[in-house]
Amino acid sequence: QVQLVESGGGLVQAGGSLRLSCAASQRTFSPYHMGWFRQAPGKEREFLASIQITPISGRVTYAGSVQGRFAISRANAENTLYLQMNSLKPEDTAVYYCAASSTYSSKVEMQYAYDYWGQGTQVTVSS
Repeated sequence: QVQLVESGGGLVQAGGSLRLSCAASQRTFSPYHMGWFRQAPGKEREFLASIQITPISGRVTYAGSVQGRFAISRANAENTLYLQMNSLKPEDTAVYYCAASSTYSSKVEMQYAYDYWGQGTQVTVSS
């Protein structure tokens, strides 16, 4: 069973940056796509970004709320997913989750498209 482990969360001031990482426990793990979601207190889990691994490697999709501020990437050799977050705002405060899918789906913004999830990492943006 593959495990995803996020890291890189923390406390940052508004306007600052953070880079989240998500490492897969198996180097041979080859998902179809991977993504980032977040969940703020009292709110539903929200899609942020996804990256396709196969069959077209590198195709990315962003939610409108983070387009231009967040960037998703993947280091294939290390099987690690990243989320670079810039110009952070207090409303970005949430628990951030990475996810991976072992099957292809065109609905990369939907939670049901993913069957592996990390435990989450807290990001807090102070004003």
